[in-house]
Amino acid sequence: MALPRSLAPFRQRQYARFWTGAFVSNIGTWMETVGVGILVTQQTGQAGWAGIVAAAGFLPSAFAGLIGGALADRIPRRRLLVSTMSVQMVLAVMLTFLAAFDLANPVAVTIIVFASGFAAALGFPTYQALLPDLVPTEDLPAAMALGAAQWNLGRVVGPALAGIVIGLGGYAWAFGINALSFLAVIAAVAPMRLPPPPPHGGESIRSSIGSGFRFIRHDAGVRAELTYLGLNSLLAAPFIALVPAVALKVFDDGDFGTSFLVTAQGLGAVLMAVMLGGLAHRVGLRRVVLSALFGLPFALMAYALSPTLGVAGVAIFFVGMGYLGCLSGFNTIAQMRAPAALRGRVMSVNMMTLGLIYPIGAITQGWVADAVGLRVTTFVTALALLVIVVAIRTLRRGFDKEMGPADVTEILAADPDPAP
Repeated sequence: MALPRSLAPFRQRQYARFWTGAFVSNIGTWMETVGVGILVTQQTGQAGWAGIVAAAGFLPSAFAGLIGGALADRIPRRRLLVSTMSVQMVLAVMLTFLAAFDLANPVAVTIIVFASGFAAALGFPTYQALLPDLVPTEDLPAAMALGAAQWNLGRVVGPALAGIVIGLGGYAWAFGINALSFLAVIAAVAPMRLPPPPPHGGESIRSSIGSGFRFIRHDAGVRAELTYLGLNSLLAAPFIALVPAVALKVFDDGDFGTSFLVTAQGLGAVLMAVMLGGLAHRVGLRRVVLSALFGLPFALMAYALSPTLGVAGVAIFFVGMGYLGCLSGFNTIAQMRAPAALRGRVMSVNMMTLGLIYPIGAITQGWVADAVGLRVTTFVTALALLVIVVAIRTLRRGFDKEMGPADVTEILAADPDPAP
């Protein structure tokens, strides 16, 4: 039976195995994320410790990702991904033993989470960079969207499963399942046949990172998607961090409200993921991404003005669609424009942009929301995103016209500063 365009990447056996393994591992990661947050909060009685642990896992992506991008372009990607996943698995086993013997104090947990986040940051550019080696170019938008879909599905399934497992068997069981889940993705990656990395001629890691930035500086399409990614991360993405606050303070329903809104947003993202490949094939990826970028602020404003939790659920469903369309689209554009020899470094800059700007936006919007209210904050920042994007496209006509596939050999040949 022929698969629709949005599911076409599953025709490639390596991609199908990789997607399934990553999905299983993602569920385990979300189980651990929820578990450590609850564990340290219960031990200390302070919600701030949950924030510290969350930051410990996220912050490495802001600086280690660039190193990971350079490594992804000089070390065989299969070996690098298996190595970083193996380190994460060992750390998850350590956390399991600490929890099993009641030794999982907040400091130890934070150190392990930070180390695991560092390993993940080194490996994630490789994860993204190898996708074009697994599917044909025409299926890459769908492959990226399906990857985002599995992340959102894991975000829904993992926390729910964590609650059940922790209730029945304790934290050690949740952490142990996460440790085992890494075997799924390692088993999918280990037998892969991937092209070898190009020779780097003894270039240092620092010079290698610089080469990636030079490509971005001279590529109008990647510059445009990074600009939009930065704006989206600062003004739109913080809605994710504020969902629990909206459920509790706006709708007075913290537990069910948070679960309801997170699930609705995740389902919207999954629907867009299923649609994105077909849409990009019919009307072009650039048009799909720009439509999502213009539609997202309106969905966020509707979410901010929702009178009831049910209406907010409908609104955030469309927010999830728009946000997935933007984020997956930006990453796909970077993938399609970057040459294979620079792909890991270009993708690491995308990751660094999100890793640096999203926390700033989330913290700032949280502070502002405490002063003026969550509804006003979400509405005004969504409106600001819309106004800024319109202003960019009006004042700089053609700014984003190259957000699509390109002949990257011509771009590199035109680089006026090829030296490190």
